[in-house]
Amino acid sequence: MTDADREGGDFRGRLGRWRLVLGGGGTDGITTAGGESVDLSPADARRDQALDELYGAQKNGRGGLGASSPRVARWLGDIRGYFPTSVVQVMQADAMDRLGLRQLLLEPEMLRSVQPDVGLVSTLIGLGRVIPEHSRETARAVIRQVTDELVERLRARTVQAVSGALNRAARTRRPRHRDIDWNRTIAANLKHYQPEYRTIVPERLVGHARRSTEIQREIILCIDQSGSMAESVVYSSIFGAVLSSLRSVRTRLVVFDTEVVDLTDELDDPVDVLFGVQLGGGTDINRALAYCQNQISQPTETILVLISDLYEGGIAEEMLRRASTIVGSGTTMIALLALSDSGHPSFDSNHAAALAGVGVPAFACTPDLFPDLMAAAIERRDVGEWAASHDIPTSHEA
Repeated sequence: MTDADREGGDFRGRLGRWRLVLGGGGTDGITTAGGESVDLSPADARRDQALDELYGAQKNGRGGLGASSPRVARWLGDIRGYFPTSVVQVMQADAMDRLGLRQLLLEPEMLRSVQPDVGLVSTLIGLGRVIPEHSRETARAVIRQVTDELVERLRARTVQAVSGALNRAARTRRPRHRDIDWNRTIAANLKHYQPEYRTIVPERLVGHARRSTEIQREIILCIDQSGSMAESVVYSSIFGAVLSSLRSVRTRLVVFDTEVVDLTDELDDPVDVLFGVQLGGGTDINRALAYCQNQISQPTETILVLISDLYEGGIAEEMLRRASTIVGSGTTMIALLALSDSGHPSFDSNHAAALAGVGVPAFACTPDLFPDLMAAAIERRDVGEWAASHDIPTSHEA
């Protein structure tokens, strides 16, 4: 082989792979025949970082992946985009050991020494199918403990906020006699008081429409399964379960990567929802919106919540056109960049700004504020103004 051949792209590619094997650092000593160092491509640099986070901690004498690290869930998702399935399975199995999760799941008594939280649940659903079959019940028990605590924390406020919003939205100015709210009617007509008759002329009646068991609103939660959205997936499953318990609301829960999966039939149990999720992989928001669009039967009574960091792997222009069509039909559409407690999310600011331009406000929301957000959407208030009133940034530089 000549020097020219050795300097060719194929040879440099092989050197790059050797750098990945040896760690990819600048001290591995790999150079071309001419003595030049071999730089990793951007894609290989990301692969090298993912490998180093799992295998480099002991070698470099520093911390890598840790059971409490918020980066674990994202790492578990990212590797699916960096490596083939066979390699991903090996890395996930090694992560089970290095995070101490295999011992945790094989020895349930160890659960008494840890405090299960949303981060641990995110890690478990990221590991997904590599959890041994005989450990799955333990994993379910961990997830059940966390989801039960979250349901207890969030149910009352969600039911109160959504039910109250539905009741207010059902008010009518032409109520039947038995449905008149006399206190509100009197207050609304005080300016029409007639002193000579010592009475009020009720020019405007305030009351409620007849209560009905019919569906008043349809809510679609469309959730990005990419690794960075793990915490949002957990909270979305909780809110989906709570909302689905309300008679006047029809709730649908859809998760997606490059494929779309409808988990609505699992909504009564958040644990089943989370075990149906496959974190990581690609992202095709346009495809997910197309599916959701086909599920909308009453646009003006529908609220579509897209929960995504908006890093679109599909056709971005088509995604924006579809979002514009959905809004134009009368549907209330919101893009949540995160539904989590964990600070400011990473997201595609260009797509966030473009969605805002077609009437889809894009912002992050904490679980504690989500019930109020849904109440505002149900009452058809300006969601952007609602966010601003809670000091939530909604403007993004394109």
